[in-house]
Amino acid sequence: MSTGLAIHPGKTIGVLGGGQLGRMLAQAANRLGYRVQIYEPQEDCPAGAAAYREVNAPYEDLAALTDFARGCDVITFEFENVPAASLQAIESLAVLRPHWNVLWTAQNRSREKRWLRDHQFPHAKFAEGTDVAAGIREVGVPCVVKTADFGYDGKGQLKVMTEADIAAAVQKFAGQPVVIEQFVDFACEVSAVVARSPSAAVRVFPIAENIHTNHILDFSIVPARVAPAVAAAAEKLARLIAEKINLVGVMGVEFFVTKTGEVLVNELAPRTHNSGHWTLDACMTSQFEQQVRAICGLPLGAVTLQSPVVMVNILGDAWAQGEPNWDALLAQPNVRLHLYGKTDPRPGRKMGHFTVLARDADMALEFARKYKARLGGAAP
Repeated sequence: MSTGLAIHPGKTIGVLGGGQLGRMLAQAANRLGYRVQIYEPQEDCPAGAAAYREVNAPYEDLAALTDFARGCDVITFEFENVPAASLQAIESLAVLRPHWNVLWTAQNRSREKRWLRDHQFPHAKFAEGTDVAAGIREVGVPCVVKTADFGYDGKGQLKVMTEADIAAAVQKFAGQPVVIEQFVDFACEVSAVVARSPSAAVRVFPIAENIHTNHILDFSIVPARVAPAVAAAAEKLARLIAEKINLVGVMGVEFFVTKTGEVLVNELAPRTHNSGHWTLDACMTSQFEQQVRAICGLPLGAVTLQSPVVMVNILGDAWAQGEPNWDALLAQPNVRLHLYGKTDPRPGRKMGHFTVLARDADMALEFARKYKARLGGAAP
């Protein structure tokens, strides 16, 4: 189903996925006067608390999904691993933004890498298939072996740094579809959040520099501490990707920056992105409001950076010694705390984030490390 008409406040937005991205999207939509309903297999999800209706059923339950879709004017996503067949079944019932084929491309590493190659976007050399040893020989050592499906936060991947590591990789991924990527000895990682409207208007938020710990995003630093040419290249690539893939909505694009200044596309996420949470406190328009604007056909908001900022993820590890020291954050005038309403603080689970504003990025990062240590989690 498609429409060229704007979907105005008062209408209903359906969100597939009930995590923190859906929660913050619902909060932004509520402020603009939309009704939000959430579809999520697990009960009592973070997003459900911010919506007027929460439906708990598997994505494969076409009866429940169809009933959900009939109550929506537009449906979007906070989680891209929804079966494409389920989305095809409801596309005649409500507007899907982004379209299901965008999710289908991005939810599988093989399809995503092939799409980047076919559209001539710069990326690391890769091979794919079920013959891990052959793929490693094609790409060469060092490399990274990744499952083709359902990988995030470092899950489903293994570095092969020497010939001696090959046997372990072959054993771990035996018979599984994998992508083998050339290991990139990068200088840093950056990301862009790009929005595109039904009328093809595009806005790219300022580029973020990202620091990961144990494969999970730890700090996002804005503006990124990279050469202007690097930031400009990342912005241009994000814009071109949004146009080529015919995005309507918001997408996170992750990049490697090599030591020679080359910008390589790493991953696509056709939804709001962890590295864009800083927009809630330091940008004219948040990525969540921008998603609402984009999927509803409203004018896209300004993406002007109002202050240098660092975003810090709060993981379940911060509860290792008991309740975190929230006062250590809330006493700081330059800190904004966002918790996601999750009740089970497992190690590695994203429970919230906080942002730190300062006069420059280096100072914001220095404060962020200090405040994180006081909270209860160890700063790297």
